[in-house]
Amino acid sequence: MPSKLQLAASILALPLAASAGSLQLFTEYTPPDIMREGERIVGISPDKVKEIMARAGIGYTMEIMAWRRAYELALRTPDSCVFSTSRTPEREALFKWVGPLREVDWTLYGLANPPFHLATLDDAKRLRIGGYSGDVRAQYLVARGFTVDTAPDNFSNPRKLLGGRIDLWVTSHQLANGVLAQEGLLGKIVPLLTFHTSRAYLACNKAVPDAQIAAMSAAMTEMVKDGTSTAIDRKYANWRPSTR
Repeated sequence: MPSKLQLAASILALPLAASAGSLQLFTEYTPPDIMREGERIVGISPDKVKEIMARAGIGYTMEIMAWRRAYELALRTPDSCVFSTSRTPEREALFKWVGPLREVDWTLYGLANPPFHLATLDDAKRLRIGGYSGDVRAQYLVARGFTVDTAPDNFSNPRKLLGGRIDLWVTSHQLANGVLAQEGLLGKIVPLLTFHTSRAYLACNKAVPDAQIAAMSAAMTEMVKDGTSTAIDRKYANWRPSTR
């Protein structure tokens, strides 16, 4: 049985273990979830992640890049995490998970008044679906035999829809609303079928110490309990891009 002195020393060591070593945080540009304001990275997930790191006492850097690169860097870099990452059975063993940060719908968008009807996901089997490289929604559809035309990012898909290069666009309400408002396409491209909902997390490299993961998880739990998480969601609920 440990002595009282040993027990006290172990308790005092916990915050030090949690804060030891800064983390590199990788993410992508997906307004209004993740955006830039000058040199600052802001949005639903960044604001929550910043609060998590502050409460956990962990230093960090945060960088926006293409999603595939962000994801692969987090897999390869010991002191890193990537967000916002859908937690799927295929990814479960690849990371240590903190969250969820938010819920994400998987929705098929198309032109208003399309020449087809979607009652179920299987109705889209004969159609061309636009997605973006590395996105979990696109990967899900490809694995199930759907025809998916992937782009380097999500922002070219509305134009591909308008140009007849794809029939559908797989995305989320939140991302689609931001992109469509920015491009002046609200009402021209509309949601046709929501077929799944997942939760998005901060996904950390397996080498990130368990003490840091525990500290971040405890911080997220506190944020849910004290209303901080909901307040951040509300802050961006009615977001629209600035007029150009």
